[in-house]
Parts: sequence; C-alpha cells; structure tokens
Amino acid sequence: MDTPADVFAARRQALKERLREQRLPGLLVSHAANRWYLSGFELMDSQCNESAGWLVITADGEDHLLTDPRFEEAARRVWPGDIVIYTARKLDKIGAFLESLALPRLGFEPKSLCVRDYERLRENAAFTPTENLVEDLRVIKDPGEIALLEASCALNHKVMEALPGRLVPGMTEAEAAWEVERLFREGGASALAFSTIVGADMNAALPHAEPGPTRLPEEGLVLVDCGGRLNNYCSDQTRTFWLGRKPSDRFRQTLDLVREAQTRALKFIGPGVSIAETYGLARKCFEEQGLAERFTHGLGHGVGLETHEPPSLSSLSQDVFRPGMVVAVEPGLYWPDWGGVRWEYMVLVTEDGCRIL
Repeated sequence: MDTPADVFAARRQALKERLREQRLPGLLVSHAANRWYLSGFELMDSQCNESAGWLVITADGEDHLLTDPRFEEAARRVWPGDIVIYTARKLDKIGAFLESLALPRLGFEPKSLCVRDYERLRENAAFTPTENLVEDLRVIKDPGEIALLEASCALNHKVMEALPGRLVPGMTEAEAAWEVERLFREGGASALAFSTIVGADMNAALPHAEPGPTRLPEEGLVLVDCGGRLNNYCSDQTRTFWLGRKPSDRFRQTLDLVREAQTRALKFIGPGVSIAETYGLARKCFEEQGLAERFTHGLGHGVGLETHEPPSLSSLSQDVFRPGMVVAVEPGLYWPDWGGVRWEYMVLVTEDGCRIL
C-alpha cells in the first residue's frame, strides 16, 4: 500500500510551520525514518555508516533532496522537487550546495549527523542543533498510518498464534528465531522490524537476548519478542510461552503478575494522562509483591516507522498520552538464575482511553 504524494507534501508543510514557529530558516534531515516520513524516499540506509540521502526543508522556499547516482531513479519516482546528485568528494559537493542556499541558520539532527560530517559541513552552513522536530510530528499517527499499523499488528498476532506449534523442545533458540522470520515472510512482511529475541529458561532473563545454540527445554519457559515490517510500518509483540505439560507455579504466578501490571497500565492510559504516572502504576504492581527491582526497563515505547520511537514510557517522561499515539506496553520481571517473563501489546491511544491493536 503506497502512501499518497499529497500526504508527504502535507507533512513537509507541517514541518515548515514548525520551522517558522522556531524562527529557523531550514532543516537538514539526515535521519532515515524522518527522510522517508517527509518524502517517501528510502526508509532505511543500507549500511550504518552510509546514507542513501538527505533532505533540506526550508521554512519559506524550495525543498531539496540530496543523493548519489545509485538512488537517482528511485528519488525521481517519489520526489517532486529539486534533486542534487553528489558523487566523489560527497561532502565537498553537499557543502557547496548548502553554502549556495545562503541560509542564516540551518537546523540539523544531532542524533543522526555523525561528527565527521558535522565538522566538515559546518564550514559551509550556520548549523543549529534541533530536538525531535520531525519526531514530534511522527508521534501522532494519521488514519492511514493507523490502518497500516493495524495490519502489521494483525500479522504479528498470527505469528504469535502459530508459534506454540512451531516451538519444539530440543530445537535451538536460533532455529526458533528462524521459524519466526519464516512466518513473517510468508505472511507478507518485507523484513523483520528488529532481530527476533528468543530466550529459553535463564536466557529469558536477558531482556534483549540474542538467539543462540541453547536448546528449548522439555519443561520450561521460552520468551519470544518479535515484530515484522509490513508496508513500511513495524509491529512489536512479546509473549512468554511454557513448553511442557503443566506450567510451574512460579511461571503461572509471574505471568499473572506481569499481565496484571500491564492491565492496570492499559486501563489508565488515555488523553492527557501522564506517561510517568502510568509507568509508576505498573511498577507499583510489582512493588506490592516486593519485586520492583526485577522490573529492569521502561514500560514501553512508541512504534511506527521504527520499532523504538517517541514517546518513551519511563519514569523520566514529561509527556502525556495524546490521541493518535501508538505505543508498546511491555512490563516484565527477570531473575538471572531462573529466567524472565514479559508480555507486550501495541495499543492506540483513543479519545477515551486506548485499544489493543
């Protein structure tokens, strides 16, 4: 499903309004997801040390896409404006172009512009650091994005429903992760949203366990955290399964407590509700059982074009929930000598609460 060109144009216009509000003549967009959100051009860079291209969005003038010849045709298919092609001596070409714009100030994204590029390009542009100018637009999903996220989550639910029949005692965590990817690919996903997490027994105490040679138990727990990328939008869900005939009392009690913490949070989430207070409500559920120290991460995060994006559901958040936010809510408890239990849903904040996607 393609995002219409007028949607990208409207997003650029919204950014221009933000630039004018902040008296900033322009913004150099280097973060890949922000680039795609504003243009439809190349959602991801092929290498962590290589960019498919940058945008220059101006407050009151023409916008520009900068890329190299490998991406020129792809750029022309989606970008209606000026395209600047650079080849050898890339930074010299980009620097000269930025200087030609003669903008008195140019915002940049400190989280994605590397020091090397910053040091070179600031010779040609009056750089001003910015904070989440595009991310603040992305945090509220439009109806089209919500529909795409619902479809992505629906596929994730199908994967989770199929997994109990695919998790076989004796197979390795790595083999289980491959089964997860197979299910996503067969369901139409273009890629995984992130590397699948599979942790058997004690490895489940590692919130971001990397699947390895450990074999799934005959009687024991397996934590699976996975997501797919469908029509560019991510899903992210976690389940903790029991392999064997009868779950242990400890597993059942821990799972019940984790899901109770999640339920309390979901009932509390709504427009204007403090994110920090929501985190505290879930944590209090564990404190009541003397287990707060076993809850070792935030309550969740935003999900959209990226698996982890604003808002962060933590005790430090100054934000409140707003309609249109899509967040993952994922409380968990972990013991290095036993394992861990986590349960994760993605939810849409609505006008009167939230609903699970």
